Amino acid sequence: MQDLAALPLSRFKVLDLTRARAGPTCVRQLVDWGAEAVKIEMPGGRAGDGMGGARDGFDFQNLHRNKQGITLNLKCDEGVALFKRMVAQADVVVENYRPDVKKRLGIDYESIQAINPRIVYGSISGFGQDGPYKDRPGVDQIAQGIGGLMSITGLPGQGPVRVGIPITDLCAGIFLAQGILVALLDREVTGKGRWVTTSLLESMLSMLDFQAARWLIKGEVPPQAGNNHPTAIPTGVFKTSDGHINIAAGGGDMYRRLCNALGLEALIEDARFRNQGARQRNRDELNALIEQVTVHKTMAEWIPLLNKAGVPCGPIYTIDRTFADEQVRHLDMAKPVRSARLGELKVVGHPVKFGDVRNEIRLAAPDLAQDNMAFYTGLGFSREQIADMEQRGII
Repeated sequence: MQDLAALPLSRFKVLDLTRARAGPTCVRQLVDWGAEAVKIEMPGGRAGDGMGGARDGFDFQNLHRNKQGITLNLKCDEGVALFKRMVAQADVVVENYRPDVKKRLGIDYESIQAINPRIVYGSISGFGQDGPYKDRPGVDQIAQGIGGLMSITGLPGQGPVRVGIPITDLCAGIFLAQGILVALLDREVTGKGRWVTTSLLESMLSMLDFQAARWLIKGEVPPQAGNNHPTAIPTGVFKTSDGHINIAAGGGDMYRRLCNALGLEALIEDARFRNQGARQRNRDELNALIEQVTVHKTMAEWIPLLNKAGVPCGPIYTIDRTFADEQVRHLDMAKPVRSARLGELKVVGHPVKFGDVRNEIRLAAPDLAQDNMAFYTGLGFSREQIADMEQRGII
């Protein structure tokens, strides 16, 4: 078992009030690097975590690993008072309530900062902490739509298409974790915490990246491009005799290498494809000529041939084949964790390594209230007091 004290964030204590996905994704970044996080849930609990998945299901187990789990009723005054007692000993609070809810509960940043000026308070919302949409419920697909992503995803003319993962949730969580880490660094200098906020919408706008800049700087509204890269041509999906491959050959040198590897040398100086602008205007015709060649060999033949020629090329896998791939196996991204009830599970590892070390997954996702006794005795309560609070629905 990896030594928790050796991990870089082991000195930080996190109170996790989050549900759904964006907030838990944030906390997952912190706990994977050793932060001590307590997942706080309502007494009585629920089958899942607001995602439609069961606690024992793949989603919950992957999302909430490496955390402790307690229950606390923040809808009663005693529960809020108990939470504020926890805050005095914590470094970070992460929440994804709608802006009005945390103020109504009395656990907003101003209230918490008054108790512990060093607290770093991280908030994720759908659309921002203020503005005309601040009280709207926000979920990933809504943010994908408002943020423009669905208008540039999918085949030309097929209508808007959502991305196959909850991209705004995941990016918002990662961005908030980054902001929290920056605030913790800033605290080392100032001695004071910060309120760090992001939203699904802000994260989506940031992730548009060059497509957003395309509009902001050039005034171009990006269209759907399907499997074609919007600007680097030829880049896309091509049939082989036994499946499909991705080829990425944008740029003059790469294009020449591709033509030579495919035996299409005549296309190098063909006026229709001589430069990037010409290739963009005649993309469909160029792709068809390339595919007339690629269909005569297998994926296993084309991939090494093109990569040896210096042309990026790779297979298109289903997820089962992804995790069977030799490079994926070498990267050791499917990490084991043992659950007391469920036995050994595999979850997705953290994508960043220190040197050649990828952190172990130390703890399976917590059962409801599994750490109540240890946590609340650590706060100074006796077993009898804990039992009384449980009976009265406070914890």
